Amino acid sequence: MATVQQSIDAIVEQGMLPLYFNADETISVDVLRAVYKAGVKAIEYTSRGETALANFKKLVEVRNAEMPGLLLGIGTVKNLAQVKDYLSAGADFLVSPGFVAEIAEHAVANNILYAPGCMTPTEIIAAENAGVKFIKLFPGDMLGPKYLSTIKDIFPKLLFMPTGGVDTTKENIEGWFKAGVCAVGMGSKLISKPLMAEKDYATIENATKEVLATIQSIKK
Repeated sequence: MATVQQSIDAIVEQGMLPLYFNADETISVDVLRAVYKAGVKAIEYTSRGETALANFKKLVEVRNAEMPGLLLGIGTVKNLAQVKDYLSAGADFLVSPGFVAEIAEHAVANNILYAPGCMTPTEIIAAENAGVKFIKLFPGDMLGPKYLSTIKDIFPKLLFMPTGGVDTTKENIEGWFKAGVCAVGMGSKLISKPLMAEKDYATIENATKEVLATIQSIKK
């Protein structure tokens, strides 16, 4: 299990957090291999289906066998029972669509990164007061970079990462970084359902490489 700082460092260094779910175990594993080959060192698997926990256990097994240095987080967790299942399975960090106080308390007490989804200053304040350091701005495309620019000064100690509708274009990513994000969450625009259905892992790998390169050029 990674510490809060180890997870933050990995996500901030690559400047993005890829996230995906697939009901099929083999596809889930093959996508993981593709993004790892592209250079990703932290990834979020989302708990969005009946097979999610079993698939995640398999991902951890494959990661331990073949992917040194990869942090595997779990997303879309909504309660503490779920979190405990995934931490037992080997999750390195936690991401949720909203702020859940009981998850924050458990994560902070155990030095595990928890990135809650927040939309309003009230939610962000609640998360900050609970000891959270890393905020997932969600849904990112509804809020937009201008929203973050407006509120960022109120939260100088927090790290922000938009998720939801973040595009793979340089223009979109650059807009977010200029607004002050530390990373961008990338789901369906990067690891799309059609690409997974077609098992087109080469395209997923290449697109991920391109996004990583784009982000490094923006950060310079």
